Amino acid sequence: MRHGKKFNHLGRKAAHRKAMLANMACSLIEHKRITTTLAKAKALRLYVEPLITKSKNDTTHSRRTVFSYLKQKEAITELFGDIATKVADRPGGYTRILKLSNRLGDNAQMAFIELVDYNETYTTDKPKKKKARRSGGSKTTEATVVAETAVEEEVSTEVIEDVIEVATENVTEKVVETAEVVEETVAEVTEKKDTTEEINEEESNDSSEEEKSE
Repeated sequence: MRHGKKFNHLGRKAAHRKAMLANMACSLIEHKRITTTLAKAKALRLYVEPLITKSKNDTTHSRRTVFSYLKQKEAITELFGDIATKVADRPGGYTRILKLSNRLGDNAQMAFIELVDYNETYTTDKPKKKKARRSGGSKTTEATVVAETAVEEEVSTEVIEDVIEVATENVTEKVVETAEVVEETVAEVTEKKDTTEEINEEESNDSSEEEKSE
């Protein structure tokens, strides 16, 4: 008779159930997270958490007590080494169960069971990021803004001076070129006037000579 036995038998005899839970506990210690049915995950939590509490007291008696449950040397060394240091400050609640969708075939409810201290997604000891506010900036930000504006003003004045120098050079070159062209045109005009005056003088002299001969 099963009167008063409130734990889940998981459809197995006592020896089969203990061996299965021992193997699942070793897998959880090795991989830090396993996938199983929700019922087995709840049974495993009741099985493995007292063993993790035992691992905080690293003595020969504690190791032998835990070894009588797990029966794997590698799991014992991992439990009393890395895991014990990780959960040293945690007063219980070493595992977390996350429900998954139902399994195809028998429609059993599936779940993750994991060690809490090895999931970095849910850790609360992460360094907080500083939020940048638009109003009420610090003095350092004001100083940086003033320095940036001063640098921009210096750069703009340098650019304006360079532009002015280039423009003055171009204007002086154009003025010199136009002056040379004007001088050339004036010289040509004076030459033409001189030639026309000479021709007119010659014609007037010829006409006067003809009049005298007559």
